[in-house]
Amino acid sequence: EVREYQPGDDIRLIDWNVTARSGNPFIKVFEEERELTVFLIADISASGTFGSESQLKKNMIAEIASVLGFSAIKNNDKVGLILFSNEVVKYVPPKKGKSHVLRVIRELLYTKPSGHGTSIKSALDFLMKVSKRRCVIFLLSDFLDDKYWNSIRITTRKHDLIGINIYDPYEMVFPDIGMIKVEDPETGSMFWIDTSYNPDLNQMNNDNIKSLNDLEKKSAKIGLDIVSISTTDDYVDPLMKFFKKRGKKY
Repeated sequence: EVREYQPGDDIRLIDWNVTARSGNPFIKVFEEERELTVFLIADISASGTFGSESQLKKNMIAEIASVLGFSAIKNNDKVGLILFSNEVVKYVPPKKGKSHVLRVIRELLYTKPSGHGTSIKSALDFLMKVSKRRCVIFLLSDFLDDKYWNSIRITTRKHDLIGINIYDPYEMVFPDIGMIKVEDPETGSMFWIDTSYNPDLNQMNNDNIKSLNDLEKKSAKIGLDIVSISTTDDYVDPLMKFFKKRGKKY
């Protein structure tokens, strides 16, 4: 863009072509280009197939990742994707554009895990290899994993990492529904649980609540921003609150 020259303006910015056509001096106006690279690192392990009501954890992850992807391209940012289970399953290099984000969404919806288990460490270590410049990372997972904290510390030193923890209410407070047979989706093992036996049920619920509290406490200790969202909640409100709070912070 250009505007009319005003006393005190840098004469090196005069646009001589416009000045010659108009007969009056005009200077060039520059706008700083804002371009970010946004990585969506999404957990597609088997534990995401759990959901006590209408929404599975994996569907919630895909939906939130899609919203974040479209928000990024609206800001003219590049969007990359890493899908993982016990290892990195799919990598989509960062690009701009609506058609690229639609590809990212297709991968989120239809890519299947390649093995059993979850390894957040593998996903973050892979990200550190492929992304040399600072980027914004959204790590979407149920965080049913361990031995990843060192990788999170390393990643947060170089990149802007945000964790989005997806959980189901039954993982926090499992109801009393008698004797049930349960399959661990991560390992495929089957076992029986007597949910009518209060000590066992209370212990299981307390362990799960403690795991969630520990995740949030450890995240705060190392400076990792994290948002915990239930599969039964509207995710828009907690995300909006988080970004407003973050905007004030910075």
